[in-house]
Amino acid sequence: MDYKGLSAAQYIKMSKDGDIDITDFYTRLNCELNTLQKKNNYFVTIVENTDVSVDKNTKLAGLPISAKDCICTKGVQSTAGSKILKGYIPPFDATVIARAKKEDGVLIGKTVQDEFGFGTFSTNSAYGIPKNPHDSSRSCGGSSGGAAGLTAALDMPHIAFGQSTGGSISCPSSFCGVVGLTPTYGRISRYGLIDYANSLDKIGPIGKCVDDVRLLYDIASGYDPLDMTTIKEEDKRDNKFDIDGLKLAIPKEYFPPDIDASVKKIVLDAIDKMKSLGAEISECSLPHTKYSIPAYYIIAMAEASTNLAKYCGMRYGMEENPDGKHFDEYFSDIRGRYLGDEVKRRIILGTYTRMAGYRDQYYLKAMKVRRLIIDDYKKAFKKFDALLAPTMPFIAPKFTEIEKLTPLECYNADILTGAPNLAGIPMLSLPCGKSKGMPVGLHILSDHMREDMVLNIGKAFEKAQ
Repeated sequence: MDYKGLSAAQYIKMSKDGDIDITDFYTRLNCELNTLQKKNNYFVTIVENTDVSVDKNTKLAGLPISAKDCICTKGVQSTAGSKILKGYIPPFDATVIARAKKEDGVLIGKTVQDEFGFGTFSTNSAYGIPKNPHDSSRSCGGSSGGAAGLTAALDMPHIAFGQSTGGSISCPSSFCGVVGLTPTYGRISRYGLIDYANSLDKIGPIGKCVDDVRLLYDIASGYDPLDMTTIKEEDKRDNKFDIDGLKLAIPKEYFPPDIDASVKKIVLDAIDKMKSLGAEISECSLPHTKYSIPAYYIIAMAEASTNLAKYCGMRYGMEENPDGKHFDEYFSDIRGRYLGDEVKRRIILGTYTRMAGYRDQYYLKAMKVRRLIIDDYKKAFKKFDALLAPTMPFIAPKFTEIEKLTPLECYNADILTGAPNLAGIPMLSLPCGKSKGMPVGLHILSDHMREDMVLNIGKAFEKAQ
């Protein structure tokens, strides 16, 4: 049997009906994964599944899932894309993995990412750079580049777990032409996540279609006593897939002057499609958007420098013989040898903004700006059901173009995703067209705890394509 082209839903139905030879399926899947790895480098670790049994009473019924390498997996190396964690084998599963396994999801591997999530293009990994499946000279996007690239390239049923701090699900989903859901902060447990920035990190699904991400989201979401930031409020399940009469808005700040002209046209055409489906389209303003990038990076780097302090070669991270060394020298040697350049840059900048004398000047001001950004969204969502925008202001860039960018130019690439991540609101990126043969993403944003809204709008648009 040829399993190529099967959706996750089709696979699950066939598995439950007994129409899938699970041994044959995973034999072929393992072959496909190894071929893709040699070609495009989507994995840090591939899990060779040779003895899979399926419980037909579960929601996933043996469906393959992958996890970004910062999500802990019992018995499987989890490095967060860094050499300092090479060889770390967690003795437990992250909550999202445990919940997927409970429903008979099968882990097929840990996907490549920017080291500790630090990057927009997945070019900062210690384990190689994943290549865009549409053009191998271009980036998959970051930092969940391996997850999105694998999802787009693997022509077999599969859903990925990604993770976002400032756009790390939406950006690669846009660049690779897949669907990525970044949930409300606290909607999905972070227990077992190797953190970048605790107040910003969110785990979310990446799939080929809206139904895929809805399926894995439903399984992974919900209160977790192991993560006290998870939300106890019940999730909404309004599955009407109809946008007739919805009030949608286009934030004028999300179409900046330097946006790629073809990306702008494709997204506006997609928004016109929404209008033809009965939605009311208006313009709105989010005036503090221009401050989102400096605020985001000050907060994120401050939290990151604190989180990464433990990787010093004592209790956490690579170890060496400390004999004859002062602890400062030992820590510096370990961190200097095993942390990448971008990680060191962010640790230094984050430590600086937390220093006495600078905390009030930078960090606390950034937190006040964050509050203003949240207020912008809250004001907008009193009038509108959701906001529509480009996911990224350009298509996936070539690696030769990325090499010419300064660190500041790389940070500014997050201009459309930084603010919603600061606010912790749910967002969905889905493909809406192509420019120069590369996918363009449409971003759908809604109020806190309104995953149902972004998923329903996304599904209605997907059906109309």
